[in-house]
Amino acid sequence: MRKILIVIDMQNDFIDGALGTKEAEAIVPAVAEKIRSYAPEDVYATMDTHGENYMQTQEGRFLPVPHCIRGTDGWQIRPELAALLEEAAILEKPTFGSTELAMELQDLADEEEIEVEMVGLCTDICVVSNALLLKAVLPEVPITVDSSCCAGVTPEKHLAALETMRSCQIRVI
Repeated sequence: MRKILIVIDMQNDFIDGALGTKEAEAIVPAVAEKIRSYAPEDVYATMDTHGENYMQTQEGRFLPVPHCIRGTDGWQIRPELAALLEEAAILEKPTFGSTELAMELQDLADEEEIEVEMVGLCTDICVVSNALLLKAVLPEVPITVDSSCCAGVTPEKHLAALETMRSCQIRVI
């Protein structure tokens, strides 16, 4: 069975930028080690990507903190991780979950047996959104989230999201 790693939104704005946290900063070395443990062709990464009109979007009205604006430093993947992701499939997404990622993995699962491991930021927004989306599209594919390689908006929200994923048959380690 082919193991696929999904690295969710390890971008500067979520680590030490506009929406950064000390917990997000703390997971960077573990995420780097996780990426190194996979073959480059088995790694996918997402990038939260917004335009200059972010504040006029529904997300911007609910979360009025401009972040991950295309082309800014905050939008970039953390440099030490970007170097490890040079050969990975990188998908930009305008919202929490990536339908493009789900379709790509569905195509892959149609060709061969896969299992998915997920890491990244933020546990309670984009990680949980992508995990649930993938579980809906690929109900028989084993999906695991490595909690030591994730961080939430707060430690409490991180734990709540992990519990939500467990409830939806996503393995949390």
